[in-house]
Amino acid sequence: MRWRSLAWLLLLVAAPVAAQPVVTSAAPEGVAVTIYRAQDRDPGEQMNLGWLQGYALVTEKRTVTIPSGRAVIRFEGVAGGLLPESAIVTGLPAGVREKNLDADLLSPRSLYARSFGRPVILRRTDPNTGTVREERAVIRSGEDGAAILQTESGFEAINCGPLFEQPVYQGVPAGLSPRPTLSIETDSPAAATVTLSLSYLAWGFDWQANYVVNLREGGDRADLTAWVTLANSDPTSFVDADMAVVAGEVNREESRSYNFTPDQSLVLHCFFRPLPEEFEPVPMPAPAAPMMEGDIVVTGMRASLQSAKSSPVTVVGEDLGDLKLYRMPIPTTVASNAQKQVAMYLKPEVKVAILYRGWIDAGSPAATSIERGLRFRNKKEDGLGVPLPSGPVAVFEPLGGTQALSGEGRTYDKAVGEEVDIALGDAEGLSASATESNAGASTRAYSVTIANAHPWPVRFEGSVRFDQGNYRIEKVSARLGRKDGWPLWKATIPANGSVTLRYRLARIRD
Repeated sequence: MRWRSLAWLLLLVAAPVAAQPVVTSAAPEGVAVTIYRAQDRDPGEQMNLGWLQGYALVTEKRTVTIPSGRAVIRFEGVAGGLLPESAIVTGLPAGVREKNLDADLLSPRSLYARSFGRPVILRRTDPNTGTVREERAVIRSGEDGAAILQTESGFEAINCGPLFEQPVYQGVPAGLSPRPTLSIETDSPAAATVTLSLSYLAWGFDWQANYVVNLREGGDRADLTAWVTLANSDPTSFVDADMAVVAGEVNREESRSYNFTPDQSLVLHCFFRPLPEEFEPVPMPAPAAPMMEGDIVVTGMRASLQSAKSSPVTVVGEDLGDLKLYRMPIPTTVASNAQKQVAMYLKPEVKVAILYRGWIDAGSPAATSIERGLRFRNKKEDGLGVPLPSGPVAVFEPLGGTQALSGEGRTYDKAVGEEVDIALGDAEGLSASATESNAGASTRAYSVTIANAHPWPVRFEGSVRFDQGNYRIEKVSARLGRKDGWPLWKATIPANGSVTLRYRLARIRD
């Protein structure tokens, strides 16, 4: 009687609890994606698709039919970089009881790792003859290092000889999903068909503005084209999304480190082992191509100036507090591991000026460095008057009936009314020289000369730098302005000529 009662108890303990109904939403009916820039990336630094550090706010619309009582709803195809704690689901009759992110995706690496201790088929292919032999095996090593499999003849490391050997899996282990999935648990008072809104933050995105400046003959006017470059390193593609980007710095602190684009390829190293003495090839169909890590596909929109003139501005800007939000007026697709460009502005005949700038160390003026740049004012009367998000700038100049690259620079976020300076690299044709002499016990006299080897005059601005707490400049031969807190020397250097600035640098007495 005691044994019979124990048997019934064991049966009761082992009896499975009734599984909750599972409702699967395979894909959203509509999605909106707002991308925020990586805070620490410099405007001149290229985006790295393998490690994007910006993030996105994703909002999806999904319609599901839920049963009465407890049920699990699976949202397939969410972003792989989804932060579960940020997910908000609205539209459920009784709210959300629990959230889980099933982001262990199916890949060569995860499939091998999850198959540890499981039976597989070991396929051996002779690359010279194409003949194949298969036998049963069990995986006995992890995904890092050598692939150790146990066969009927013992333990062996595969791919250490002239044969191409690979494990062939008999199924997908539980828990591996071909697409990132967020699951929630709900408890509805009645069955219903509801339209839900799922919103969440996800890492692995970024964006920037890219500018192309085509100078016109004379160098005082230019056609400026701006693009929004969207980047997505997530395993999920967002098709026909309502896309927007946000310019400016958002104060978002995160103590954890996320990496949502790990290497999911499988590279198994070898160590020496004796080859089997006997190998009896059996004709088999050619092996299927192994799973490979997806290549990064870069897509882009390109338009000439003429075609752009006939198209309306495609990005609409609006205020978002102290930030700026730009909406794409048409549905936009950003594929997985890809980037895309969308036209932002076309501003013809913008007033510009070629400018040479120098940084003059007042105590060592011979070390003056000079760079060539482009300046324009972000004002409507000068052909602009629109917010300019930060990003790289490419400048082209006329050359023999075509446009040639003149230089590349960058700009930071510029508001309407601000002056925009684009540094294009070291100046050619301008040089600096200097002299120094005693002018008193605590005073030194200097002169700095800027020479212009070009057969045309150039504009020059020199920012005079020195320790303003302990020194002062006096007896200056030209009137100095002020910019960014430093004295500024402005001059026009004649063709094949030079200009000289003379001054004294005096120590301030205590």
